[in-house]
Amino acid sequence: MTAIQALTLGLVQGLTEFLPISSIAHLRVIPALLGWPDPGAAFSAVLQLGTLAAVLVYFGEDLWSMARAALRGVADGRPWENQEARLAWYILIGTLPIGACGLLFQRFIVGEFRSLYVISGSLIVLGIFLWIAERRAGFRRGVESLGWADSQLIGLAQALALIPGSSRSGTTITAAMFLGLTREAAARFSFLLGVPAIGAAGLFELRDLLKHGLGGAEESALAIGILTSAVSGYLAIDLLLRYLRTRTTYVFVWYRIGLGLVLLALLAIGILQPLG
Repeated sequence: MTAIQALTLGLVQGLTEFLPISSIAHLRVIPALLGWPDPGAAFSAVLQLGTLAAVLVYFGEDLWSMARAALRGVADGRPWENQEARLAWYILIGTLPIGACGLLFQRFIVGEFRSLYVISGSLIVLGIFLWIAERRAGFRRGVESLGWADSQLIGLAQALALIPGSSRSGTTITAAMFLGLTREAAARFSFLLGVPAIGAAGLFELRDLLKHGLGGAEESALAIGILTSAVSGYLAIDLLLRYLRTRTTYVFVWYRIGLGLVLLALLAIGILQPLG
């Protein structure tokens, strides 16, 4: 992989990880359109370390407060008493579904599920569900109102993001909106919930890449991609939170459905290959 390819893919990863439009879909489609080889699920996952860094920096104060509250609650024998402590536990428990499903279906996630037919269908189907959420959600609740059941439902929705094209932020934001959270609160909890999952996936795949060996040029390309995804990811977080304070998610609905239909058309006429 060249430095230009790594820079491009890092930029794509950072921008699309947090917008509900699927980073995996874009990391599959853009190289295919440019005639580049598929970077693979492992490289895509490692790029997430950059977006993890973006979340840690952007929400650093919130995450530190939750961690301190959780540890203090355990030490005092009252782990659920403080709202910040409860949110920390909700995030950890809500990560269990995607962790379990990731281990069970790993072979499919890195193989057949990366078909552009699967990605196209996921883009369209999740776009429809996001549209329904926009039409029917109450948008009255904040992050502080979340309970254990809410966190589990959103965690289950996050597990659906293992299907390429569905989008981790897309599934979790949609589920949170169905539960009545405001758009900004839904996005905020989605980003916080993603910290353990993104970190675990990125470190797991990085270990495998390093175990199989990387040349100097490959290590440089990977570093460029991670750094670029961190910077663009930070900007994407800030952009989306500001956008959702006063606007709907319809632009992402139509983008997802439109992109899915375009991909199906390109597959039908042979410009793109399902696993090429």
